[in-house]
Amino acid sequence: MCGICGILHRDPQRPVAPELLQRLNATMTHRGPDSDGFFFQANLGMAMRRLAIIDLNGGTQPIFNEDGSVAVVLNGEIYNFQQLRAELRTFGHRFATRSDTEVLVHAYEQWGDAMLPRINGMFAFALWDGPRRRLLLARDRMGEKPLYWHDSAHGLVWGSEAKVLLAAPWIERRLDPLALHHYLTLQYTPDPLTIYAGIQQLPAAHKLVVEAGQPLQVERWWQLNFEPKWHLSEGEAIEQARTLLSAAVERQLVSDVPLGAFLSGGIDSSIIVALMAERTSTPVRTFSIGFVERHFSETPFARQVAERYATNHYEFIFRPTDLVRVIEGVAAAVDEPFADPAALPLYELAHQTRRHVTVALSGDGGDETLAGYRRYILDGWLQPYSALPAVVTQRLVPAFTNLLPEPWWLPEDRNPITGLKRLGQFSATTPKASLIRWGAYFNHAEKLELYQTEWQAHLASCDSAALLAASYDSALAHSLLDRTLAADHATYLAGDLLPKTDRTTMAASLEARAPFLDAEWVTWTARLPTHYKIRGNQGKWLLKAAFSDKLPPAIAARGKQGFGVPVSYWLRNELRNWAGERLFSGVLDAWLRPPVVRNLFEEHCAGRVNHGKKLWALVMLAVWGEGQI
Repeated sequence: MCGICGILHRDPQRPVAPELLQRLNATMTHRGPDSDGFFFQANLGMAMRRLAIIDLNGGTQPIFNEDGSVAVVLNGEIYNFQQLRAELRTFGHRFATRSDTEVLVHAYEQWGDAMLPRINGMFAFALWDGPRRRLLLARDRMGEKPLYWHDSAHGLVWGSEAKVLLAAPWIERRLDPLALHHYLTLQYTPDPLTIYAGIQQLPAAHKLVVEAGQPLQVERWWQLNFEPKWHLSEGEAIEQARTLLSAAVERQLVSDVPLGAFLSGGIDSSIIVALMAERTSTPVRTFSIGFVERHFSETPFARQVAERYATNHYEFIFRPTDLVRVIEGVAAAVDEPFADPAALPLYELAHQTRRHVTVALSGDGGDETLAGYRRYILDGWLQPYSALPAVVTQRLVPAFTNLLPEPWWLPEDRNPITGLKRLGQFSATTPKASLIRWGAYFNHAEKLELYQTEWQAHLASCDSAALLAASYDSALAHSLLDRTLAADHATYLAGDLLPKTDRTTMAASLEARAPFLDAEWVTWTARLPTHYKIRGNQGKWLLKAAFSDKLPPAIAARGKQGFGVPVSYWLRNELRNWAGERLFSGVLDAWLRPPVVRNLFEEHCAGRVNHGKKLWALVMLAVWGEGQI
């Protein structure tokens, strides 16, 4: 686990200044506090910061092939490196280290870019082919590891975080209006955009290639395929699920440093801990975080799993007195506006966990691979409702639900009133954009009302739902559910959940691994028929059928509870004055109309309307803006 960066000047005679590359590399010491490494050749310079996990003494990067003509720096882990290593040896390749990174240079020698689909892991790497003067940048299938880039007359600059690129003197901090427009709906900036005009994200499962004399090219190297469907009996499906997920956990236990697991008390993380406990001779170290607000806390459930498997369990409480410190820490870690409130407790949990271990397994990806969110079920059930006349679905029903008080003490995904209030947005949005139907922060009309006049005209025709619809349309799938899962993999998972985990954990120099995103598991679950994912009103049917015997009964019977965070309550109470100062400091005035922002804030604080999500997006935008001015 590391951070990587580099510069490739357009002029083949212009060498990269070592002090500049050192400056870029130093911005991400948190990603790799153990060592650094540099490589310079002609107009190229690339560097890395290392968090040593495998082959502590021999895995220093950059790593080279036998004659030094190919060099690589890697951020991530190659989980099947031992199998690749054995295969490559049969072709005569000689290895100088035990590191997983070294398989990349030999695999490239053997197969070229066709090596990418052979890799099972989380990664972003930069590989330099000296004889061809060819640079290859690539990201993993799901987007677990990030990669940012900027191309200009100065050349190509890349890095694991946006702050790396901003350290280059010629890269400006200019806001991209379209990125902000999408952020206000999605709570994150979707790739390939970033909040900075001119800085792009390389999307998951994509590669970027620059070869001497050729233009820069960005291409997809893999796409999740949901067809053809497996023909399996229930017994066969259950047995294969057990085998594949167990193998994924086994692969991700490889480490030369202390390892543990995040344990939320939900089904996904509980299954991971159970499988870890069966494969280790010493007690698993587990880490949970809860809230003072008991309706939001899952720690009692996590405790049941910890007791069943006799783990060394560490439990922390996120307290309102920590809020401002953690908010500022998250903003610094993410570099962009980011409004997923779950980043706050995860940031604190990562820092507490790092005091005990260097690697933590998580339950990320369980909902997206086997349809765990309630909206996957509701999308199917409510298709007849969305076909009703607009006067009913977009006027009468919203008018009625707006009269209903919304209990602040319940997490949104367990709050029936919140669900009812979303029916108007559900019927007004294309079924291709499930996440926006059920989880939009600001809808399109609300954003236009919020913007300053010049922005309204500029963004009036840019509907954020079209982004999700494009992923839905391009899916290698047929059914509504599978196309929605494909869109969620490409947008919500890759744009929100995985960056949240990467930035918050790496800010603490902690490596997070996700067995549910193992390449073999993801490709197998995609091709499962719908009835193995959703059955009746139950999502993740197969996961529960295959692993419920490994869980305490109360955990196996639980419904989905997201990592709910009581931001709506905090904005009315502990954060009220602080949030007001951020919102009305003038930072937002260049983009947003102050009277509209003030009305949202006053309605929320008075308890008339729950604008918690909207205000949280604006507060995090303001915190980001303060750091840019």
